[in-house]
Amino acid sequence: MSETNVVFKGDELKENISTFFKQSMALRKKTGNCMVKDEMAMLLDKWSLFVIYNLGYYQKLRFKDLKENIRGISSKMLSQTLKKIERQKIIRRHVFAEVPPRVEYELTDYGMRLTKKVLELNQWFLDNH
Repeated sequence: MSETNVVFKGDELKENISTFFKQSMALRKKTGNCMVKDEMAMLLDKWSLFVIYNLGYYQKLRFKDLKENIRGISSKMLSQTLKKIERQKIIRRHVFAEVPPRVEYELTDYGMRLTKKVLELNQWFLDNH
């Protein structure tokens, strides 16, 4: 009986992968790029998750606060990371018309949903390590 379950689970996994590739290819034809690959590459770089987790925890942060919270990141790298994840619509940048100018960053709704999914994956790694 356990062999049947293993075969069934393998078939189910195979079907899920097939469905994913079909959807991914259809989206790629429509947009001209592979959104999933681009999003995953961005998330798996050295700094993006730290920025996303900080914004998920604190909700709104200024540049200097992010820099203080993320040890080892340079101002240049933080600026590049923020621009990159803002282009992906994961974070939102608010500029306030003040002197000196004040800028705050926060997760978009998409960014919040993405953060929850990435946390689930991270928890899975911790649970299965």
